[in-house]
Amino acid sequence: MILALSGSFTLQAQTSYVNTPAYSSFVTYQMGFQRPRETFARKEANLKALFEAKNLQWPAKYMYIRSFKYDSQLEVWVKNTLNEPYKLLKVYKVCALVGTLGPKRFEGDYQVPEGFYHINHFNPNSSYYLSLGLNYPNASDRILSDPIKPGGDIYIHGGCATVGCIPIQDDQIGELYVLTASSKSAGLDFIPVHIFPIKYDVKKSYEYLAKLTKDNQQLKAFSDKMEDAYDYFEKHRQIPIVMIKDNGEYVISDALPKVLKFQPKVRPVSTHKPVVRQIDFVADAVAKWPQYPGGSEAFAAYLKELGKDMVKVLPDSVTKAYAQVEFIVDKDGAPVNFKVLKGVDTYFNAVLVEKMEQMPKWSPAIYREKPVAKKMVQTIPIGFD
Repeated sequence: MILALSGSFTLQAQTSYVNTPAYSSFVTYQMGFQRPRETFARKEANLKALFEAKNLQWPAKYMYIRSFKYDSQLEVWVKNTLNEPYKLLKVYKVCALVGTLGPKRFEGDYQVPEGFYHINHFNPNSSYYLSLGLNYPNASDRILSDPIKPGGDIYIHGGCATVGCIPIQDDQIGELYVLTASSKSAGLDFIPVHIFPIKYDVKKSYEYLAKLTKDNQQLKAFSDKMEDAYDYFEKHRQIPIVMIKDNGEYVISDALPKVLKFQPKVRPVSTHKPVVRQIDFVADAVAKWPQYPGGSEAFAAYLKELGKDMVKVLPDSVTKAYAQVEFIVDKDGAPVNFKVLKGVDTYFNAVLVEKMEQMPKWSPAIYREKPVAKKMVQTIPIGFD
C-alpha cells in the first residue's frame, strides 16, 4: 500500500493559496514582536524590488525551499502561477553543520533531517534571532525513526550554531522570515522544504556520497529516492509528488530513469617494465653519500619539476599528493631498482617510476675509498607550489 505523504506536497502546495488581502492578520500579529517589526522595516522594500526585477508578484504566490547538507546551501524558489516553472530567487549559505549525511532517526543523534517537510511554525522570539519550524518527524520519519524519541524542534534559524537544525546568518533568516511570513499572510499556507544530502549535479558531492553509500545499502536506497526528487525538479522546475509506502519508504511519482551523472574516468594501463639490476652488495653506512649532478640544490629543483609534471597523471579526484620512492644508486652512479613505497594508484606509480629512471647518473657513494651501491628513499610532493 502507498500513502500520500501529508496528502501530496505538490497538490497541497498548488491548492493552498487563497487570495486574501495582503498583510492581513498574520503579518499584523508578527508586527507585534520587535525582531519581525525591525526586519520588515529593513528588508521588505528590497525584496519587493527583487521580485519586480525577476517579474514575480509580491508576496510570493508559490514558494519552495530546498537545502543541501554537504554543499551547505539553502535555495528559495518562487513562481506566480500554478503551471509555470519555479524561478530561483535567493541562495543562502548554511553556516554550520553537525552529523553526517543521512536522515535523522532519533533524538540526540545530532543529525540534520533529510526528506520532505514544510514550514509549520514561525518563532519571532527565537534564541537564534528568528526561526522557521519544520514538521519533523513527518509521516515517513514516524515509521522509520525511534518510536519513542525520534527527536524534534528542527528549525531554519539565525546564528551559526546547530545541533541538528539549518542555521543561516541573522540577516539572512530575517530576509527569509519576511518572505515566508508575507506569503503566509497573503494566503500561502503550505511552504515545502526539501532537505537533500547533496546537490546531485556537483561532481565532488556526488562522488563523496557514492563513497559513503558504497557499503551501506540502506543509506544508498534512501539517497536514491532523494535523488529522484532532485532530478524531477531539475527537469520540470515543479515540485514532485511524494508518497510513502507502509514501510516508510519514499516514492517519487513519475521519477526519471536513473542515470550515472559522472562517468568514472578509466585510468590507462602502463606497459612500462621497470629496470631491475642484480646488485650483490648495498652498503648500510658510507663515508660519502651519493650526490645528484649539481648537488642538493639541483636535486631539489629536479624534484620540484617532477612534482609539477606528475600533476597531470593524478586521478580526477586528487589534486595533491605525496609519493615516496625507494631506489638504489649503484656503484657506477646509475639510479636503478625503483620501488614506490607510497603512491596514488597503479598507473600513477608506473609513470613516476618511468620518469625517475630517466635521471642522470649520480656520483656514487664511497665506502673504504671505493664506490658502492647505496639505497635511497625520497619523498616527492605532487601538486604543491
